[in-house]
Amino acid sequence: MINNHKDLFEAYESLVARADQAFEKLQGEYGDCVKCRVQCADCCTSIFGLFPIESVYLNHHFNQLDDAVKQEVLARGDLYEQNLLKLQNKMRELDPGQRDEALARERVPCPLLNNEQKCAIYQHRPITCRVYGIPTVISGMVHSCGKAGFAKGLSYPAFNLDKIYRELYHLSGALLEASGHPGPAEQAGLLHSVIRAIKTPAEDLLKDM
Repeated sequence: MINNHKDLFEAYESLVARADQAFEKLQGEYGDCVKCRVQCADCCTSIFGLFPIESVYLNHHFNQLDDAVKQEVLARGDLYEQNLLKLQNKMRELDPGQRDEALARERVPCPLLNNEQKCAIYQHRPITCRVYGIPTVISGMVHSCGKAGFAKGLSYPAFNLDKIYRELYHLSGALLEASGHPGPAEQAGLLHSVIRAIKTPAEDLLKDM
């Protein structure tokens, strides 16, 4: 799949590079505030979705892992799916205006997080994971990791995730079109969970949009 859409995946990797550069810049300028360390897994328990381009990219690299590692991840994925279902039911009980804030507080360990509190596919982790420890702009609001040392009331540079999401949306639309599944434009914005992205064949990920 990667080889079939090399240009699109190179474009995605350029977004990844931008995210990494932003993180490194903020870490260099505000090192005392960025608390990301090996085995700090706060970002690995937050809930987020993957655009189609991210899902297929993650799927490809997951399939390059050793079979034993893949089986461990998929086994953890069973519990992850159960927790997501419980969370989905819980969200239905809340008013729509309360759901985003409530969801941000929820913690469900990612199936890619192993027993050593390390990501099984760290080098190819999604962009959201890469910038979690620095201030980011999401839906026009600045957010920061709860463990970070960025003080409230002070101004810091922030990485614009809204802009990245728009670019991921357009890349996803191009991927769907190139794969023969153009469909409605809105499909490029339909998000996958991590477990669905890694356990579903890439072709089916796009067909199911």
